[in-house]
Amino acid sequence: MDVQKDLDTFNSIFSALLQDEIDNPMSKTMDGEVLFKKLDLSLNDNPLPDDEFNEALKDLVLSTPKTASRRFFNQLFGGRNSKAMLGDLLAVVLNNSMYTYKVGGPQVCVEREIIRKICSKIGYGNNSGGTFPTGGSMANLMALIMARDHFDNDFKHRGSEHTLIAYSSTESHYSIAKNASFAGIGRDNVRYIETDQNGKMKVAILEQQIKDDLSNGLSPFFVNATAGTTVLSTYDPLDKVANICEKYKLWLHVDGALGGAAMFSEQYKYLLKGIERSDSFSFNAHKMLGTPLSCSMVFAQNKKQLYESFGNDAEYLYQADNDDLNLGKMSLQCGRRNDALKLWTLWKSVGAKGLEAIVDYQFHLSKVAHQYIEKHDDYTVFSQSPSVSICFNYKDIDPKSLCSALYDHEEMMVGYGSQGGTSFIRSVAVNTNNSEADIINFFQVLEDFVARNEDWLDKRVE
Repeated sequence: MDVQKDLDTFNSIFSALLQDEIDNPMSKTMDGEVLFKKLDLSLNDNPLPDDEFNEALKDLVLSTPKTASRRFFNQLFGGRNSKAMLGDLLAVVLNNSMYTYKVGGPQVCVEREIIRKICSKIGYGNNSGGTFPTGGSMANLMALIMARDHFDNDFKHRGSEHTLIAYSSTESHYSIAKNASFAGIGRDNVRYIETDQNGKMKVAILEQQIKDDLSNGLSPFFVNATAGTTVLSTYDPLDKVANICEKYKLWLHVDGALGGAAMFSEQYKYLLKGIERSDSFSFNAHKMLGTPLSCSMVFAQNKKQLYESFGNDAEYLYQADNDDLNLGKMSLQCGRRNDALKLWTLWKSVGAKGLEAIVDYQFHLSKVAHQYIEKHDDYTVFSQSPSVSICFNYKDIDPKSLCSALYDHEEMMVGYGSQGGTSFIRSVAVNTNNSEADIINFFQVLEDFVARNEDWLDKRVE
């Protein structure tokens, strides 16, 4: 049977990948044109024999960046959780689309249960709801559209007679500008609010900007607050932002793609204080919870807003059952893969207590990293605990030069960011497969590399 043969091939290649992650934590780095020549990526008229196909597939897999490696600190995801991976593999095998109960069956109920539990955790009421879009950017777009339609319900029919103004911090996700364009708001109508030295939105400046826009005859309607900024992993003061939104009757969205996972932790949920006052909230389980990509969610305090902005009749599609079971009526897309199952298998297997342990452990690993930096004079730290980002500079080495060199020499994958005009290395502690020793090893690899190559590494220009 071909399926069984292909599963055997999968097991063989996956086993080889697991071993290669141990032997070679970094994949070979090479120019794109060189890679095309090295790998057999060509698509031809005739089929390959099975042995050649399997070898080409294995070469491709082993040449791909290893995001589960203990040398991967580059993005806001990493590692591999086997229970979540099991759910993702079964979602592929089942191949359900999540727009109707007729084709989704119990998988629809899985999604609804996750939405219900998370709405409860963040303090949303019985009228709340949510859905699984394709990513955090899409979740933020859906929140912006709901806010737009809430302000002017005719916008979706005839466009707007108002100049709508949205607000977000200078440290917020780059999707805010793109989404303003997609939603017909306009990139120039996003006001970026200054942050303090820790990356938190300055609420007094937010209020003054709203006042200025109102006095100029404009229409403020939406504020995006961030729970876990992309660079410093900082949490905006949600309660204070909510006060402003209530005062001026603006929609409050909380982008918790990274830091929203704190809702599962008794120790760290205070970082989300005030989230229950928001109108919408987005969250990525593929970040701090470690599910496979992509596992993004958006929630609305009133699920009516989801239906009003994204619902559309289609007799050929919605032929039975009530709207609560036809999830396509609150989704931006029609065909939609089952991204809920991977989170359900993880949550079901470890319980809410297990999710709490995952979150707490990531904050712990970050604390270990910060303590190491603080004990060594050659480091300058820019981030603060609690945060899953560890932002620092080492000696007087230019961070961009050092990160590029570590990657080019296949030592480690780590990126850089900036705050207030200062650039620094940004490492992220979101791989719960890592141990405290792996975190210390990160710094030792960096230090050893600099010691061997300091003569040619670019120095920072102060």
